[in-house]
Amino acid sequence: MESSSSTIDFLQGKTILVTGVTGFLGKLFIEKILRVQSNIKKLYLLIRADDSITCSKRLHHEVFGKDVFNTLRDKMGKNLNSFITEKVVAVPGDISKENLGIEDNKLREKMWKEIEIIVNVAATTNFDERYDISFGINTLGALNVLNFAKKCIHTKILLHVSTAYVGDLREEILMEKPFYMGDTPSKTNTLDIDVEKKVIENKLNDLRQQKTSEEEIKRAMKDLGIERGKLHGWSNTYVLTKAMGEMILNQFKDEDMALVIIRPTMVLSTYKEPFPGWIEGLKTMDSILVSYGKGRITCFLGSDDSIFDAIPADMVVNAMIIAMEAHATVLSKSTIYHVGSSSRNILKLGTCHDCAYRYFSQNPFKDKISGMPIKLKKGILLSTTTEFSNYIYARYGLPLKVLRLANAIFCQKFRDVYKDLDSKIKVVMQLVELYKPYLLIKTIFDDTNTENLRMVAKERNLMNMKDFNFDPTDIDWEDYFINIHFPGLVKHVVSKKR
Repeated sequence: MESSSSTIDFLQGKTILVTGVTGFLGKLFIEKILRVQSNIKKLYLLIRADDSITCSKRLHHEVFGKDVFNTLRDKMGKNLNSFITEKVVAVPGDISKENLGIEDNKLREKMWKEIEIIVNVAATTNFDERYDISFGINTLGALNVLNFAKKCIHTKILLHVSTAYVGDLREEILMEKPFYMGDTPSKTNTLDIDVEKKVIENKLNDLRQQKTSEEEIKRAMKDLGIERGKLHGWSNTYVLTKAMGEMILNQFKDEDMALVIIRPTMVLSTYKEPFPGWIEGLKTMDSILVSYGKGRITCFLGSDDSIFDAIPADMVVNAMIIAMEAHATVLSKSTIYHVGSSSRNILKLGTCHDCAYRYFSQNPFKDKISGMPIKLKKGILLSTTTEFSNYIYARYGLPLKVLRLANAIFCQKFRDVYKDLDSKIKVVMQLVELYKPYLLIKTIFDDTNTENLRMVAKERNLMNMKDFNFDPTDIDWEDYFINIHFPGLVKHVVSKKR
């Protein structure tokens, strides 16, 4: 029996198109919809595939076959498969193509007639993705979704998931303001999306004319994305292409359709739903904290008072669903929502570090070779890149040089020790290079619009806090990390990689 809430009533009989359903947030979103409202009319789920057979296989293996659906599986029992068959349509396509790559004309026409809400979660979130791939999905994909939405007769809401980090991280308080065509954090030059597209095409043509290997093309296109991002004031390819996606949506949006942009900060494991601690893959800081837990790194770039703005994934999903209803019934205009914690329940990097030390000391990983528990020492936080580089050189660089010389003298006797130390250095430097912009910031992400959404939802009875909570003040960060997040990471990510 479903909970009583006007939001659940709102979802009844709705037909929704969702992209990015094989991703972390996408799976959580459709799980929540199907779990709380069994009388949803239809979920069209766009999945990158060339044909319906491949599409169906991906749907069952990469979506409904995952642990996140265990609660729904327990609820529906033997009726789950028939329920999915009735409510879900797997749509083979490609967000980077016109009409979302949907080649079945009859299906496409049917979707245009039926869809009422479009939720675009599709993205490549790799910070150093190939520029052509990231541009195709995060930038042109946003345009393709918008153009598809304009062809849908009954669609009044387009909800697009972006990231809070598209903004200028040098600002002390980052407002929920839109990106307009040409805006850049650097403010020294104007960004032209057509020029960026041409840069990509020219680079690929040059590389192919030179008969460059696919591996070298991949590396060159990754470097190009980082280069173009830094040129315009962004730290990596991901945030550059997501910002351009927002520009396109704001430039070409239909005034008769509400454009809702959700900008989460760093998304962590689930707080409560469908069960605490569910996560897929290592997200942002998790890579560093797990490496610390395994004894691979002993120092962090950052300071105790650096702000680590994070939010559990189920709170992001709850905000998405409440925003859908609010903009269908109460709030008509297009709005941007920061979904994070720094405005109302600040999480400091020092807290993350302390919690990681406590948890992994009490629940240690085992050394792969000896099988013995890994004993941790309290990590060192270094607040500048200069301090960090000097520490790494003194701690690892000099011993590495000695080992290299010893190997040359003693016929590679210390080869394994050298390789292990060299590997640790590379892990540390790769992680720091990727996450450096997020480890030193003290930016507060203003969430005035999001707080207003919470207030409207409560006043109009659009939600109850039990079913659709997205208030970060309810989170006890120490309890969350030690009793929910780290155990979830170990169970759902680390253990499955062994």
